[in-house]
Amino acid sequence: MKFNAKLTTLFLDPNSAHHYSISDGERVNIILSPSLYWVKKISLPLKYAREAKKLLPSLFEDTLPEGNYSYSVYKQEEDFFIFAYEDRVILDAMNKAGISLSNVASVYFAQSEMQDIRGAVKINEAQSIYVKDGIVVLVPCCWIEESGDLDMSELTPSKHKVILHQYAHIVENSSLYKIGAVLVVLSILVFGEYLITLQKTSEVLELNSELFAKHKLKPTMLQNKSMLKKYETIHEKQTKFREYSSYLLSLRLQGAEKLEKIALKEKTLDAEFSGATELTLSRIQNTLKSKKVKFTTEIKNKTLHLEMVL
Repeated sequence: MKFNAKLTTLFLDPNSAHHYSISDGERVNIILSPSLYWVKKISLPLKYAREAKKLLPSLFEDTLPEGNYSYSVYKQEEDFFIFAYEDRVILDAMNKAGISLSNVASVYFAQSEMQDIRGAVKINEAQSIYVKDGIVVLVPCCWIEESGDLDMSELTPSKHKVILHQYAHIVENSSLYKIGAVLVVLSILVFGEYLITLQKTSEVLELNSELFAKHKLKPTMLQNKSMLKKYETIHEKQTKFREYSSYLLSLRLQGAEKLEKIALKEKTLDAEFSGATELTLSRIQNTLKSKKVKFTTEIKNKTLHLEMVL
């Protein structure tokens, strides 16, 4: 049984200068060169491969250079074959070889598909692969006296497919899980805060209603604010009236000078002084200027007319 009579099987090696020409809609299988992954053959006190998956990062901890890795494992007889690979490196090699991910049906390790080859097989101008102690290894051609050509036509597919994560080089899966967990926690906290805010808002509105009813206020906050602004204006006007009146009453008048009248108008406080002279005018002006009062003055027939802005 061959891989699939309808599918072409391609060997992907980043050190090969071969560029594949794949037509639109064509589907191909890919076998990864040993240079595209790390592999170990180990014994573990476990029964199933799925039990070993969570151990893979630690099993490669002292082996791998810095990078973002995905991991895979399968069990063969009593041994476990564990793999580490960088999705980005494989996807870049596919792109360089002219292979679009949309044209790929399945991806396999050379380890799982070529472990039964006899002798050495040349995969590029400088390198060959052969099996040593059950591991498909990559060696320089000059180390091997005889190397056959790579023939993919008789290979039988295994069930050990490689899963490529197209965006694994941007964010690691573990990071995605952590980010997802943080977002879930934040969502719960925000929703809880929202419910608490709704409850507090309801309590405040209820207290407002009780307070408005108790003090016979307007039914809405907007009406009460408008009323408050009105009374604040009145208070400010009355405060200035008392202050300015005290200035007038405390003036030291001389001779025939006499305060005849004080009148409160809409925006001003008016006063009249009889027996006023230019000296009276100057003295009153200096006093009010020292108090920073806005005013206007006029003398007619020895009567000083004073208007202060409230």
